[in-house]
Amino acid sequence: MDLKDKQSLQSLNSKVVLITGSSIGIGAAIAEEFAKEGSQVVITYNSNKEKAEKVKQNCERLGAAKTLIIQLDVTRNESIKAAVKKVVEDLGKIDILVNNAGVFAEGTVEKTTFEGIENQVRVNVEGLIKMTHASLPYLKGAIVNIASRAGLVAYPPYSTYGATKWAVRGFSKSLAGETDLPVYIINPTGTATQMNDFEGDPPEKVARIVVDVVSGKIPA
Repeated sequence: MDLKDKQSLQSLNSKVVLITGSSIGIGAAIAEEFAKEGSQVVITYNSNKEKAEKVKQNCERLGAAKTLIIQLDVTRNESIKAAVKKVVEDLGKIDILVNNAGVFAEGTVEKTTFEGIENQVRVNVEGLIKMTHASLPYLKGAIVNIASRAGLVAYPPYSTYGATKWAVRGFSKSLAGETDLPVYIINPTGTATQMNDFEGDPPEKVARIVVDVVSGKIPA
């Protein structure tokens, strides 16, 4: 876990939290953890609205002040702009942006297709940067970027995926010098999600770290 802290948020009650890729996996767990804090949770999905609706129901049951579902494809400029616009129109601001959306294609560079390389770069890096760019004028609290241990240590044969996560860390560290907002980088190890064949640490563990870091319970 890399952290850049300027001033932690003490209370997450009613804070507007926008989480990319939050219909499944780590993103869904993050949405539900913020719901426990009484936050206003924005759940985004790319293609599976049904799963997003399930996360919304869970968040409401867990105590979210408000919930909002938005379709978001971080590889499309207009989708990014529309999502941010919708959040601001409906909820008035964005307190916390959690850039969680990510994809993974297994294999060495030699065995990875051009499409697989392009998709990982576009979602994991380009989409994250563009979401940050679009959200910055409205952000009030913090930015959380989900990277990976693969962005700290080389993991052959996942060089393309690792490269995108190293890029996330590099972008985040530079961004921290460009904004007055705290920028946090979370580097999970193997997590039990679809991306990792449901093996590893529970996504709730990563989600709790995100919430505790933003609220200052884990000091930077």
